[in-house]
Amino acid sequence: MALRTFVKLNSITNLTDARYGSGMYVDLLGFDLNSDSENFIRPELFAEITGWVSGVDFVGEFHHHDSTDIPSVLEAYPSITWIELDRIGELQKLVGLGYSLIYKVTLEEVRHMEQEVAKVLRESGIILHVFSHASALDKEDLEAVAKLAQNCKVLLGAGVNKSNVLDLVGETGIYGITLSGGVEIKPGLKDMNELTDILETLETED
Repeated sequence: MALRTFVKLNSITNLTDARYGSGMYVDLLGFDLNSDSENFIRPELFAEITGWVSGVDFVGEFHHHDSTDIPSVLEAYPSITWIELDRIGELQKLVGLGYSLIYKVTLEEVRHMEQEVAKVLRESGIILHVFSHASALDKEDLEAVAKLAQNCKVLLGAGVNKSNVLDLVGETGIYGITLSGGVEIKPGLKDMNELTDILETLETED
């Protein structure tokens, strides 16, 4: 079994999401490493969760950090091999340090992003993660995403559901999608219907 496209799960906070994602062959599990965030994952919990999963890479998710701070934070998370950051200038300073890199931007920023920026991302090996709190994408959004996908690898984390995920992947040329984990009702118990529906739609037989 495999998935039809590249998938990152964002801000994992519990073993249930991590094990399910790994079992469904997603590519990346993201962990919020911002100490002031409600989803912040302490090194001890990170080690506990990741110790139970295999076959997937781990992403350290940072917001508004300086590049000089990030390597020291990651010393406590030695199995992380990807960095996601929302500051392109600081992210570029991390090129060459051995991490795979993701630039996280809002859908609103993408609408005004120059194609030259996308080409720089491609040349630097940086993946673009587009997100939004909106539940749907309009024609202008899709056109902007598709245009950028011509020049760099794009992960779409907005407006994705089980009904449109295959069309989005096929028609926009995006590299993949991102989905968010959730909060457990109690250990081992949570509502995973939306996540499950999308990943099962992406399943393909080997």
